[in-house]
Amino acid sequence: MNMETAVTRAWQRQAGWLWLLLPVSWLYGLLTKLRRRAYKIGLFSSYRAPIPVLVIGNITVGGSGKTPLIMALVSYLQQRGIHVGVISRGYGGDSSKMPALVTTDSLPSDVGDEPYLIVSTTGVAMAVCPNRKQAIETLLQAHPNLELIIADDGLQHYALQRDIEWIVVDAARGFGSQQLLPTGFLREPMSRLKNATVIYHEKSDDVSKANNDSPLAKRLTMQLHPDTLQPLLPEFFNLLDVRENNDAQAVAPPNGSKVHAVSGIGYPQRFFITLSSLGFEVIAHPYPDHYDFSLTELLRYTEYPIIVTSKDAVKIRALFLQQDTSQALDADWQELASRLWVLPVTAILSPNCYQTLQQQLIALGIDIADK
Repeated sequence: MNMETAVTRAWQRQAGWLWLLLPVSWLYGLLTKLRRRAYKIGLFSSYRAPIPVLVIGNITVGGSGKTPLIMALVSYLQQRGIHVGVISRGYGGDSSKMPALVTTDSLPSDVGDEPYLIVSTTGVAMAVCPNRKQAIETLLQAHPNLELIIADDGLQHYALQRDIEWIVVDAARGFGSQQLLPTGFLREPMSRLKNATVIYHEKSDDVSKANNDSPLAKRLTMQLHPDTLQPLLPEFFNLLDVRENNDAQAVAPPNGSKVHAVSGIGYPQRFFITLSSLGFEVIAHPYPDHYDFSLTELLRYTEYPIIVTSKDAVKIRALFLQQDTSQALDADWQELASRLWVLPVTAILSPNCYQTLQQQLIALGIDIADK
């Protein structure tokens, strides 16, 4: 177990030894407050994009469902004729190759796994760079007709001015001890939620049980709905035993079967819980967020099917596609390819999320209602 995984587990169980780090959290909080204040009064310069910017982020360390939310918003806006683009830091990519436009021909190792997943799923115009100004300039140079930019995970990037802030909160995980790093897993204090649009990532069962007068029913909420299991490498599946069966088909592992759940996302426990709720007997293999898997590493997980998230799938798939496909895969790689499955998820937003978005865009001169 590496340090990141160990600390994450300590946060989850609110280990007592974390309180020894409280003085460090106080210092971190002071520096965070001074930094934000410096941008607010103009001591540090910030960039104002020529078109409106919607920032989506969170105040906690670890995944909260931002990427599926962004894909849902992009699809919603595209269907209504809004020319939307996305920018990202491109975490996990090669910063020496940035700023860069993200296309379906990009490599996740170059642009980052989340940007590649967003573009491959939605086809949205997107650019990546740690310098968000350069990302926006690169994006607008290639797509000058854009009306709105969604900034992925830029909440604490105050060098970029924003018109709208959406903060995603994982309601199931909550805020732990409500302490700042490193005692707790808050990047910013709870007060940061006051002047932003807060989207609560809720369990589907909790939302369905809420009555119209409950606080939950009045929240802006999203749920992640698991889709059908898909073979991660369908084009490789027919290599398994075509000599004996020319009609080889990928058969998904049935409910009740034992599976390896491999996850390198910010909060892997959510993925494991989802698989368990679908009826699988889960052998959990958590990895750090944005982990760079190797095929040799995955070969260790034998005997049972391997299920991964969409975010991890784009990197693992790229590893296979980088193999010499002019040569038949050897037996080990073929067998591994046959056991790799991906569980896509779709973000379902409550109607008041879209109503709020529409009101915010109209206030910025983007009349989505007339599109």
